[in-house]
Amino acid sequence: MLHTWFECKVKYIKTDENTGKEKKVTEPYLVDAVSFTEAESRIHEEMQMMIRGDFQVTNIRKADYSDLFPDFPGDRWYKCKVSHLSIDENAGKEKKISSQMLVMADNVREAYDNLMKGLSDMVVDFEVQSITESPLMDVFPYDAENAFTKKETVEENSRESMDEDPDLE
Repeated sequence: MLHTWFECKVKYIKTDENTGKEKKVTEPYLVDAVSFTEAESRIHEEMQMMIRGDFQVTNIRKADYSDLFPDFPGDRWYKCKVSHLSIDENAGKEKKISSQMLVMADNVREAYDNLMKGLSDMVVDFEVQSITESPLMDVFPYDAENAFTKKETVEENSRESMDEDPDLE
């Protein structure tokens, strides 16, 4: 399945866990969506469940990640740049192709190990160019099963409210 990732920046008032003081923060989140409009809708839906009070989506941009490895223990996302050589058939030359990937881990060492596990079935030789901690707070992949269920629920609620409203008949 091909994913289109959008990085969404969300501004809201956050309570500092240590001091208890409130401060405005802008944090990035990653959303899998088919368009900017859907990305905005999805980030609003996710944030309403996570943030109390008002928030504002201040920026949405396409993010170029070729792969995500979320299935590892960890509390941070690491951005990994991986490259491999490809032969340009027309020019007859080797060409270096780089890809950005995200992997879940607790530290850089674990990120490297988890990346290597995630890429263990890759058939071409590759090189890990860099691994850096990502500022992403969370990632929301597209969940087709739940999306379908949510759509059904919205449609059912809509039909029920129409049945209950005598003015609509």
